[in-house]
Amino acid sequence: AERGRVFAATTMLARDLANSPHSHLSASKLADVAVAHGPARGLEVEIFDKEQLIEMGCGGLLGVNQGSSEPPRMIKLRYTPTSGPAGHLGLVGKGVMYDSGGLAIKPGDEVHAQMKNDMSGAAAVFAAMLHLGASRCPVAVTAWLMCTDNMPSGTAMALGDVLTVRGGTTVEVVNTDAEGRLVMADALVLATEEPVDAIVDIATLTGACMRALGTKVAGVMGTDAALVAQVESAAGATGEPVWELPVDRRYRSELDSPVADLRNLGGANAGAITAALFLSEFVGDVPWAHIDIAGTAQSTGDAGWQTAGCTGFGARLLLQLAIDFEGASS
Repeated sequence: AERGRVFAATTMLARDLANSPHSHLSASKLADVAVAHGPARGLEVEIFDKEQLIEMGCGGLLGVNQGSSEPPRMIKLRYTPTSGPAGHLGLVGKGVMYDSGGLAIKPGDEVHAQMKNDMSGAAAVFAAMLHLGASRCPVAVTAWLMCTDNMPSGTAMALGDVLTVRGGTTVEVVNTDAEGRLVMADALVLATEEPVDAIVDIATLTGACMRALGTKVAGVMGTDAALVAQVESAAGATGEPVWELPVDRRYRSELDSPVADLRNLGGANAGAITAALFLSEFVGDVPWAHIDIAGTAQSTGDAGWQTAGCTGFGARLLLQLAIDFEGASS
């Protein structure tokens, strides 16, 4: 019963964060929430502001933030079990607090109005982290939440710009609405520097994944079969279904750029796969899995455990994954 209460609270917190209007929950306000509640739940909390991010060379997050009047924040959370940790898992969450599309602005429709949910990945990670202690998780977990708005303005990131991500990789921006992978690239590099045994990221990343799998099943992709299997097992245990898509290197050439190491968007097809291929460039040899919740983050009506609006999908999955984490090997 207590386990059920903890897991339910995890989803409810992720829902509440994702459902909060953009005007109520900025990147800096989410950082304040982390500082206010993280230590009481046994977490070490570090907040990185714009100046620190500049010093760290986090050009992806900074580039996306250029058009916003709200400053960016990177929220780093660390959980350490009371006994010796059985492993070290890294989690990365996309925290685009509101996604207008930037200069590639979205149409003024219902989808645009839902873009407060583009931080659902960060919400899921944050909610899971806050409940690791109550779940007696035996594994050390470090999380990076990459938080910013994506706004159009006179200072906004432009199509054709070249950003330098943490670690020195250059990225040509061919679409400012493919911003999630830019902010996550910095965090993935930071996770490899920790180091961690494996990295799992979660994001409302591509409409292509929603087209492929609909709104009931999330996509999972990765470089390590054992880690992907652990994600699938956690998904099955928590009722948050995932389906594996391939990280097929035959599509990698679509990310080639004449002016940078990579471009941030592939061709018209296989968009979920090319997005995963982009992210895979930043994880090195660390086992990695990517969960695309673009379709499952929002529900048009009540369905089973899901309520209308933002669903909190992935929060229980990540909590279960951390509790059961066994390391990964190809």
